[in-house]
Amino acid sequence: MRVFLIDERCTELPELPQALPERGFLWIASARREFEVRVAEVQTVLQQCAGGQLVDLHISDLLSNQLPSHFDYTSWYDLLVFRRLAAAPGSTGLFLDDAHGTVATARQALASIDTSPVGFAVFDRVLLTVHPADCLVRDFFATRLAQMTVNGSGASRLPPSPADLMLRIVNHMVDGYLELRRLLTRQLATLQQALLSPRNRHMDWTALLDSRNTLHQLEDICEDQRSAIQEWIDGLDEWPTAPDDSARRDQELLRVRSRDVHEHIERVLGHVRRLESSIESAVQMHFSAVGQRTNDIMRTLTVLTAIFLPLNLITGFFGMNFDALPLIHTSTGIWIAVSLMVMIGAGLSVFFWRKRYLGTTRG
Repeated sequence: MRVFLIDERCTELPELPQALPERGFLWIASARREFEVRVAEVQTVLQQCAGGQLVDLHISDLLSNQLPSHFDYTSWYDLLVFRRLAAAPGSTGLFLDDAHGTVATARQALASIDTSPVGFAVFDRVLLTVHPADCLVRDFFATRLAQMTVNGSGASRLPPSPADLMLRIVNHMVDGYLELRRLLTRQLATLQQALLSPRNRHMDWTALLDSRNTLHQLEDICEDQRSAIQEWIDGLDEWPTAPDDSARRDQELLRVRSRDVHEHIERVLGHVRRLESSIESAVQMHFSAVGQRTNDIMRTLTVLTAIFLPLNLITGFFGMNFDALPLIHTSTGIWIAVSLMVMIGAGLSVFFWRKRYLGTTRG
């Protein structure tokens, strides 16, 4: 568990404070298991520093690893559970690059997306975040806030409130998926090429089914994210009007940042839906190609049958057991019959070729 005091600079505290400082706000970032063990201590600190404790149901929400993204509130804090979409730890070295892929790497690309939830409890001057044990968001923002302090740049100023920091963390998690778009698009394109390749006689349908199921799951997660952020935006509209210009400006910046997060989630949702549509189109194209190849084979077999049918008729005619059949008692009869059969076969072959009934390519 790491505790930060954020005012004009970001300072990491050695332990949980017993009182709220006069300026700035506290950011308490804890792993889920550690929060479960120290929940009583955290509740005491929240009572002393924020004037209220977490509701028991909300504690269960923060400890759950399967809860979808959602938003809830009380009169003294807001609760947001947000499922992240990011590369799982240790998945960086799984792929050669994003320009070369196989069916196996396509499955790895989809399996490398981590969808663990991150919980936020937003008080007036305290932000409590509950992360998975392997989440890198906390360390990333701890380093980033320290760099903002060192640089002192006006463009990269520290967040003025717990709500602003929460939105920055959420936006970073959403952008983490946007960074995976190119890789996922390339790997799924590799899967589609394997599906449509005429040389591939043994398609890995399990990989395709897993890809479709994963994309359906991502779409559900994105829709839950969008609903949670939309409820947060609606809750912002119900906040009382700030008494001074600076506070009103901070509230307006919160609305702008919230709409920006909402727009990023829409982009992620749109990309996931495009991938789903691409997979569905590839499946339909695969079955269309299989049907086309079947039609070509049947057309060729039909043409061959049509060519040999009159030849079979001729051989059947001269094979009848009658003495008065023409050409059977002459030495040139066999050559006349063979010549007739060759001419009919060649003529039908030329006719079908000109009609483009032979072959699998069209001019």
